[in-house]
Amino acid sequence: MELEVKIRGLMMDPVTNMPVVVLKETQGAGILPIWVGIYEANAIALEIEKVQTPRPMTHDLLKNVLSGLNVHVQKVVVSDLKDDTFYALIWMERDGQIMSLDSRPSDALALALRLDCPIFVDDGVLKNSKMATVVSEKSSNEELRKWLENLNDEDLGRYKM
Repeated sequence: MELEVKIRGLMMDPVTNMPVVVLKETQGAGILPIWVGIYEANAIALEIEKVQTPRPMTHDLLKNVLSGLNVHVQKVVVSDLKDDTFYALIWMERDGQIMSLDSRPSDALALALRLDCPIFVDDGVLKNSKMATVVSEKSSNEELRKWLENLNDEDLGRYKM
């Protein structure tokens, strides 16, 4: 089953100093942090802040290509978690034909923001991510996960949604 989520914020992980996109269930309390690269975080932040660049960035180009080909992106789904790596699918429709495209979650999220399409997380991903929290014996990881679960608006800084 897929659960709809919204991007709750974009922040820096205080332990690893890497960007984290925080997804939150729209109809529940589930939170899913996804660590992303600096450039991917920048692409997401540019769209959150509605910054206009002089030339199209990669995700803007992809949006323009899809539009030019009359492809409608229906949704993006964070679909799997294997070996601490998240996977995503971009679901598209063209001339009545539905297709999916494998994607990194950061790219799928950046595209979803630009196209204003819904974002979903497979419930198995949320469960597995929660299991990883329980199984983790490293106190720094456990502390970080507890900290993420207790975030408030002030903690998310200028990128809160």
